[in-house]
Amino acid sequence: PLVVNMTEFGKTELLTTRELSNLGINAVLYPMTALRLGNRAIEDGLRSLRDGGTQADLLEQMQSRAELYELLDYDETNHSELTSAFGWLGSSGER
Repeated sequence: PLVVNMTEFGKTELLTTRELSNLGINAVLYPMTALRLGNRAIEDGLRSLRDGGTQADLLEQMQSRAELYELLDYDETNHSELTSAFGWLGSSGER
């Protein structure tokens, strides 16, 4: 398989996955994309918190607890399994 490492702000032109596939590329790595997106969101959020003094205006931009649990496939069953596996976990999951 041919793999390409696509990073922003480098020398390589940013090609679409279709273009890369047409060039025979089987897999594409984006090693910095999520980090750069996250860093920008963190920077913007912290600036808003500093300027506004509260996170109230940021709630719609945030991932909710329910969304996080869904992404992680986390539910009370999973929590119970972790609690059993690791005796140091309390009922709240805290150490």
